[in-house]
Amino acid sequence: MFNKVGENLYRLDSSGTYYGLLKRAGKQFRRSLKTTDRKLAERRLADLRQQIGNLSLTEDASVSFEDVARRWQETTSHALKESSVKRRETCIKNLVPYFKGVTIRNATARHCERWLTERGRDIAPQTFAHELNAMRSVFDYALRQGLVFTNPARDIKRRRITQAKITVPTREQFQQLVAAIRQSDGRLDSQRKAKAGADFVELLAYSGCRLKEATGLRWADVSLERNCLTVTGGETGTKNHEPRTVPMTGALRELLLRLQSEGQPQPDDFIIASQSARKCLETACERLGFPRFTHHDFRHFFATTCIEAGVDIPTISKWLGHKDGGALAMKVYGHLRQEHSFAMIKRVTFGSDSAANVVPLPQVKVA
Repeated sequence: MFNKVGENLYRLDSSGTYYGLLKRAGKQFRRSLKTTDRKLAERRLADLRQQIGNLSLTEDASVSFEDVARRWQETTSHALKESSVKRRETCIKNLVPYFKGVTIRNATARHCERWLTERGRDIAPQTFAHELNAMRSVFDYALRQGLVFTNPARDIKRRRITQAKITVPTREQFQQLVAAIRQSDGRLDSQRKAKAGADFVELLAYSGCRLKEATGLRWADVSLERNCLTVTGGETGTKNHEPRTVPMTGALRELLLRLQSEGQPQPDDFIIASQSARKCLETACERLGFPRFTHHDFRHFFATTCIEAGVDIPTISKWLGHKDGGALAMKVYGHLRQEHSFAMIKRVTFGSDSAANVVPLPQVKVA
């Protein structure tokens, strides 16, 4: 039985839990305040009163989760890449069945938990994260529009995403792969066709570009005078929507000079006409008995080679186009950095035979 203990404040006899009961525009709202402490209940009642005061009581209040999700998608997609828009559409499609026939205002944590138990446990952690983020974002959008007064998905925890083990070709494997692609089946005609694929693999390995970034490179992006390459991402842009300048490695400069000498490219021409090297890569890997390397593995090859050369992680991160100061690069390549560290310690000696090669540091007096 509920007993009124204050304005809009009630207490359930059986459990001692406090409830808030408020009315607005003829509609009644009763919510558990989830506490048996009077003072805490009063503070939560004040929050509830404010939330209900922010609610929109127009016809929008009866719209479905799907309608709100579509509206959220339409108002945010202009700032996203096409691939991100498609991923969100897929997320919404997978979420909608768990809110079927329920207005956005009547959606509860139980509906969200149904998605969690019936679908969430069976999908990959990355997919789980995308769908949970979409669900939370839809309710946050509804919250800003005054359609709901709380986000029922806020307490669902993310699943841990374990870093997938990356496969990076060794320098020897890389050289053999490029040679195998150029050789093709030995016929001149097939070698001419395979040339673009081999050049493409070298461009990926020497620049660290993502696939779409590499296919979008034009000769106008090349500055041999400044010895750098401007990565714009082409029509779709880079992953973070910002172009970046990457200094050329010696191998990249040599590749570009060779490609330039083989024709008379115009500034607007693409550096590599091919859009993919997948088929020739798969054939070469199978012929050589190597793992099936992908385009993205040569981005890893670039980063790994830079680490082995002693380049610091924040600098490599900038070359790769990361905006986090090196956090992602450290997460992905941290174990390689540690291996490099253990290799470098072998160069450190304290014997007298190495003294001639050592430049002593200035002596610092300690107070």
